[in-house]
Amino acid sequence: MKYLIVALIGALASILANKGVAVFNDGLRPIIPEYLEKRMDKKALAATSFALSFGLVIGYGIPVSIAASILLIHSILLGTDIIGTWSPEGKKGMIISGVIGAVYGIGLVVGLKFIVDAFKLLPVNFLPQLGTVGTPIVAAFAVFPALVVGYQYGVKNGIITLVISFIVRQLVQYHGTFKIDTAKISLNPEGMALVTGVIIMIVYSMREKQDKDAVTIDITSIFSERVKKIKKNIIYLVIIGGLVAAGTSLTVIAGDPISLNLLAKNKNFEAGITALARGIGFIPLVATTAITTGVYSPTGMTFVFVVGILLKGNPILAFLAGAVVIFVEIYLLDFLAKFLDRFPGMKKCGDNIRTAMSKVIEVALLIGGMMAAYSMAGNLGFFIVIGLYVLNKTSKKPIVDAAVGPVGAIFVGILINLLYLCGLYLPTVSK
Repeated sequence: MKYLIVALIGALASILANKGVAVFNDGLRPIIPEYLEKRMDKKALAATSFALSFGLVIGYGIPVSIAASILLIHSILLGTDIIGTWSPEGKKGMIISGVIGAVYGIGLVVGLKFIVDAFKLLPVNFLPQLGTVGTPIVAAFAVFPALVVGYQYGVKNGIITLVISFIVRQLVQYHGTFKIDTAKISLNPEGMALVTGVIIMIVYSMREKQDKDAVTIDITSIFSERVKKIKKNIIYLVIIGGLVAAGTSLTVIAGDPISLNLLAKNKNFEAGITALARGIGFIPLVATTAITTGVYSPTGMTFVFVVGILLKGNPILAFLAGAVVIFVEIYLLDFLAKFLDRFPGMKKCGDNIRTAMSKVIEVALLIGGMMAAYSMAGNLGFFIVIGLYVLNKTSKKPIVDAAVGPVGAIFVGILINLLYLCGLYLPTVSK
């Protein structure tokens, strides 16, 4: 049953990523609409997905999994993000991504140590550093509401929004941990800053009066249409949510390193409290990105891990409970979208939201790519990524700006291995 569940998770998650329905990487989620709305091509999406996720799979997910002989969910779902985005479009892509995803899931269960050892054979192991590409994404994404306000209501109001979001972030960072009995609940600083910015954006929209003579626009095209996209695919999301809960109940997967290690020591209650705290902390981040992008997470707001732990050893019951959890989450998203629709000023925010998200993503990925390249090769990394960025501007067929940072980081990783073999590079990262 363990092999079957992991195979099904791998197959379905890959298909959902291929169709742009759900991805696990928080940094990749805002990028999917760029591809679906034809502002990014398939090659750029695939390269970005690889750069954001692959280093985390090898440098984070798999090593943590090996230590406890339980798969950290990142190992599976970051990999399925890559598989889904690399597979072609259409029915052929669904079949390819599903088959490869299933094989990948089983392969993780069977050969964790073998995979890590294989990548250690690289002369210069740059994969852990590649994970740095996604570091600025979540933090930077919290800025986009301030940019929307700046576009629509002027830079002064944009700065006010940014300052308030900053204050909330710092308060949550240092005072956002609450103790309930022996458990600690920590709110996510970036998530709270993001939801604060969105609330302020809504407040500004409430103050803007609707012009009665203006041509009306369906407000659902801003937020509700993207939530409807998630709702349209609810059956698939419910199924994968149930599968994740079932896998957790069999102790074959876990949602975070802390609960994973607690489960390995049979401390089930403590693991459940930890998973619950993590879910509460991530509600603002997952919910807000889902509403604004129309792309969900295969694990939802991560409460599926809680029910899986509480129903340990009962995979069928855990499957049903996990499915219900995802179902409720998605219908709450619909409620939030309708709530936002009541503000007439939001009619004008659609284009600004799209533009702001694109700008923030471009900057964050460029900085992330430069950080990763620098951690691999020092100033040589900066030299290459900046060089590629400026030369891309002169190209007759440039790649999208959002892809330059990730592509540059991958190129630096490959280049330093070639230079090392030629005796022209002394590694600054671990072998």
